[in-house]
Amino acid sequence: MTKATSNRSPTRPAYVVVPANEASWDDLQAVFGDRGDPARCWCQWFKVRDKDWRSLSADERRERFRGQADPGNPAAATTTGLVAYRDGEPVGWCAVEPRAHYLERLSRTRVPWQGRDEDREDPDVWAVTCFVTRKGFRRQGVSHALTSAAVDYARERGAGALEGYPMIVQPGKELSWGELFVGNRTAFDDAGFREVSHPSPRRSVMRIDFGRA
Repeated sequence: MTKATSNRSPTRPAYVVVPANEASWDDLQAVFGDRGDPARCWCQWFKVRDKDWRSLSADERRERFRGQADPGNPAAATTTGLVAYRDGEPVGWCAVEPRAHYLERLSRTRVPWQGRDEDREDPDVWAVTCFVTRKGFRRQGVSHALTSAAVDYARERGAGALEGYPMIVQPGKELSWGELFVGNRTAFDDAGFREVSHPSPRRSVMRIDFGRA
C-alpha cells in the first residue's frame, strides 16, 4: 500500500492508495456506486469507440471493467488504476495505464495532440484519464492523493512519462462534477506535472517526464 497526501495542504486527510487488483470488488463497487455517470460508464469511455460504447449496457461495461481491474488478485501482472482509502473506507478511483490503452478514444480527439508532435503509440508514455470520488468525500483532497500516487505508480512500473488532460476551474466559476471526471488542473500542479499544451480555455494537457536511459 502507498500512503499519499496532497503536496499543497498538510491539513488534508491522509489516504492510502493501492492498485485496483489489490482492492476488493466490493470496494470498487462502493466507489462507483449504483447510479450516476460512474455507474453507467465504469471507466470505459476511453476504452471503446463511439459505436461500441452505444452498444454496451451498463452491466456489460461493469464486467469489462472488472476484468481489466482484476480486483482481489494481488498477484495480477496488470491492472487498470488505483483505489484510495480513508480510514479503511474506499473513497476514490483513478484510471492510469499506458496511453496506448486509451487510443480508441484519444486518437479521435484533438485535445492530447494539439501543438505536439507525438508518437501516439509510444508504450513508454502513460496517461491518467479518469477520476471518481465517492459521494460524501468530494472536495476533501481525494483526487490530489490519487494524482500524486499515480506518479509513483507509473514511474515504478517503468513509464518514461505520465500525462493527463484536466479541466481548468476558473475562480468564481463552478464546473459540474461530471465535467471533472478527467481531473482538476490544481491536482496535477500539486503532483509536479507541467503544462505542455492548452488546447482550449478550459482544458490543459499536463505531463511529467521521468527520464529515459
